[in-house]
Amino acid sequence: MKALVITEKNKPVELLSVADKVAAAGQALVKVYAAALNHRDVWIQKGQYAGLKFPIIPGSDGAGVVISGGDWTGKEVIIDPALHWGDAPGYQSPTDFHIVGLPDDGTLAEYVVVPVANLVDKPAHLSFEEAAALPLAGVTAYRASMVRGQVRAGERVLITGIGGGVALFALQFAVAAGAKVYVTSGSDEKLARAKAMGALGGVNYRTPDWAAALRAQAGAFDVIVDGAGGDGMNDLLDLATPGGRLVFYGSTRGNPSSVVLRRIFWKQLNVLGSTMGSPADFAAMVDFVGQHGIRPVVDRVFAMDEGEAAFRYMDEGMQFGKIVIRI
Repeated sequence: MKALVITEKNKPVELLSVADKVAAAGQALVKVYAAALNHRDVWIQKGQYAGLKFPIIPGSDGAGVVISGGDWTGKEVIIDPALHWGDAPGYQSPTDFHIVGLPDDGTLAEYVVVPVANLVDKPAHLSFEEAAALPLAGVTAYRASMVRGQVRAGERVLITGIGGGVALFALQFAVAAGAKVYVTSGSDEKLARAKAMGALGGVNYRTPDWAAALRAQAGAFDVIVDGAGGDGMNDLLDLATPGGRLVFYGSTRGNPSSVVLRRIFWKQLNVLGSTMGSPADFAAMVDFVGQHGIRPVVDRVFAMDEGEAAFRYMDEGMQFGKIVIRI
């Protein structure tokens, strides 16, 4: 079969012929029709991810048709990329949990093998390209905003870094839930596109006093969903309403150099961490997408032989939505 392979650190992704996949008991063989990239894939290519193994077929997101897998055979599916979450719904197993695409081969191939338990019916209203864009970013956003953040209708919600996959899904989910959503971005164009999707306002975080400008627009926020961290964390603590919920699902800007703790205890804030999502979260997310007719935002679709170009496009970070590779 054909697959996109990272042969070693800092090497271009190559389209290679590799051994065919065979499903064991309890597993399914899925013919992949489309797969999507995440920053995780680029970090693996650069050697900036834990548990590296080369060669590796990357890719955590995929949609296709089950070739063999018991009662699932012949069905159109999307793949839950969270493997071996464990028995505790509140957190992933510290020993067994991992994600499709490392250390096991991922979805950027003509076929992938995953546990039958990780198959979910593809929402009928989505194309394979749209469905492939949903899994990792979708479940991360759903758990952060709807499960951990408990977004409710009428609440003021701030989503930072709009344009990335998780942030866009969080925007779509919060808008569908009836929240009043505001966003931040380093791009005025992305702010405008987010407003077209239902955001009531937003600010460019590259401008001076962006937090003050955001407060002038919206006041304080009941829920803040952030994947950047860094020294902007204190501004987010300041923007939260007393008793508010702040959910952090990543730290692309690193750790804050300091945290003003009095803002947390005096305002009785709830500071929450969130990573990926449980099987129940994934199923609920897919059901929510179906109920509300949500369509993932796909920025660009690449052919399989354009794999390295797709990785470089992801690395540039200019996309608005998901980057998909048609298999």
